Amino acid sequence: MKAISIRNLDVVFGDNVSKTLAMLDQGQGRQQILETTGDVVGVHNASIDVEQGEICVLMGLSGSGKSSLLRAVNGLNPISRGSLEVLDGDRMVDLAKCNSQHLRELRLKRISMVFQKFALMPWLSVVDNVAFGLEMQGIGKSERRKRALEKLDMVGLADWSEKLPHELSGGMQQRVGLARAFTMDSDILLMDEPFSALDPLIRTQLQDELIILQRQLNKTILFVSHDLDEALKIGTNIAIMESARIIQHGAPEDIVLNPSNTYVEKFVAHTNPLNVLRGRSLMTTIGAMQGDGNRLLLNALDQSHVHLEAGRPVAAQRGEQALEIRQWHDSHALDDLSENTLMIASPDISMRTAIELRYRTGQPVLLSEDNRLVGMLSDKDFYHALLGKHFTQNEAA
Repeated sequence: MKAISIRNLDVVFGDNVSKTLAMLDQGQGRQQILETTGDVVGVHNASIDVEQGEICVLMGLSGSGKSSLLRAVNGLNPISRGSLEVLDGDRMVDLAKCNSQHLRELRLKRISMVFQKFALMPWLSVVDNVAFGLEMQGIGKSERRKRALEKLDMVGLADWSEKLPHELSGGMQQRVGLARAFTMDSDILLMDEPFSALDPLIRTQLQDELIILQRQLNKTILFVSHDLDEALKIGTNIAIMESARIIQHGAPEDIVLNPSNTYVEKFVAHTNPLNVLRGRSLMTTIGAMQGDGNRLLLNALDQSHVHLEAGRPVAAQRGEQALEIRQWHDSHALDDLSENTLMIASPDISMRTAIELRYRTGQPVLLSEDNRLVGMLSDKDFYHALLGKHFTQNEAA
């Protein structure tokens, strides 16, 4: 079910909105509009849906419009045209038609925000900072303290509850901001570059912690970032913005493998494809594998083969030597693997893990789904993964 639904949204800052919208309709650019009307176009013709439980990352360079779009979702930025609906209980509410009282209720109960600069009140203790939103809701002191301590424990700061913000490191202060947002128990979290001011190691740690917390709480998160590696790591979907427009929206793998234009292609050219690509996207399908009937070639150089029964790998050999076939699970220890072992994995295996299996066994990785072989990952597929390119049937020919 949709938690956020945006259609043809324009956000304009200035005193000549009607004239600016008319110029946008005529195809005029942001700079020309700024020079003519003095208005700044924050978002133009944005349409996007965010499902419940999804982390959608808005990303782009500085000034692309990502923060302007994010802040429209809780009414901090004006909606000049179009619709922006958020889920309120069992119905969608259009913020473009929402009165000020209803908007305040949405901010108190449905939508929380985590800022880049922490936004902690220096005179309040950590636990009182976390509980502040509950106080605004009229929750009693004992109840709001109980909830705040639960969330502080969740982010690993229970022992720091009575400290003042200045006694905490930057990473710890950002955890307080996360705990405050989670304490509100809002359905939607808006996160405006929350980790960008932190050191790289702390930033990576908080990204990992956010992923773990999301598995526990299953919130709908709209996350702003200018870092594609961060977006690929945490995002269920990514919306890339340029000059106030959304120019591509999709799953991380699709963004990397099928950039919609040169702008997106330049973005993905500098990222590590192994952080996002899965075996399914790059495998050599069973239809493209050479073989005869139930005997398929694995490696032309050493003439290794796999034998199938009812589509299931049952035996493999390299020359006269038999290869052990084993099923891979994420819980297995890589150190237990040895050469001359042929691993079978899910098509959803990460390319990083698949390369590790290839390195330790010296063999391709077979991919099986519903107990039937669907393809394999060979050295050629791994090279394409490192280049971030899709290996197609035409290339195989």
